[in-house]
Order: sequence, then structure tokens, then C-alpha cells
Amino acid sequence: MQPEVLIRTFIDEAFNKGNLSILEDVIHTEYQYLSPDNSQLKGIGQLTEFIQAFRKAFPDLNLQIDDLFASNDRSCTAFTLRGTHEDDFMGIPATKKSVEVRGMVMSRFKENKIFEDWEILDNLSFFQQLGVVPELS
Repeated sequence: MQPEVLIRTFIDEAFNKGNLSILEDVIHTEYQYLSPDNSQLKGIGQLTEFIQAFRKAFPDLNLQIDDLFASNDRSCTAFTLRGTHEDDFMGIPATKKSVEVRGMVMSRFKENKIFEDWEILDNLSFFQQLGVVPELS
């Protein structure tokens, strides 16, 4: 699969539809996820658990790709995450509030699979929309 197709398949099937059976087709066995808050995931197993927890908390989860470009062994994806907080997530009891948050992921590929993801998500906006962080004035 071409890098752009890998990313679109990963987002649409795994995150939007909950079809985790595709992970072995698009994710490298040595997969790593990193974010600025030092969150890390390693391997398909931890990624699967993360997606399951996210989809359980936000059953209507939808990641919309706003922009995507790929070059050689890297890609960058800008996205908008939408969902309704229906179950515990990161220790936060369900708020029943909807969120709309923007983010970006830089991905690196190895052996025609997603090998690394570095994500930046607007966590401040995310937690403000859930009502666990006050709005700034």
C-alpha cells in the first residue's frame, strides 16, 4: 500500500469503524507512538488497547482527515477529532459532552507499514470541552 492509503485505511477502519483486524496489515510489529506529553505506545497490542479505550469512551468517534501529504518514508496528517464522551476516559467519568479537537500526526513507514507516529493534539481544548479544565479568559 502507498503511504497515503495506509494512513487513510488506518484512520477510517481502526478509529472510525473500530475494525482492529486491519492493524496487522497497516502497522509494523515494532510500532511506536509518541506525543509531547510523553505518552508512548509500543507495538500493535498497546495500540489496540488504546483504540479500544478511546472508542469505548467515545463510541461515535470520528477522525476527519483535513490534510494529508506523504513523501518517501514519511507523512503528515492534519485531522479533526469529534466524539461524545459516553464512558470513562483517562480517569475522567463520562461527561456526555461532545468534543471537536484538531491535531496533527507525523508518521514514518518501514517495510510498507506505519512504523512510528508522533502526534500533537490540542489537549487544552479537549479537556476544556469536557469541562475538566476551565476556559481561559
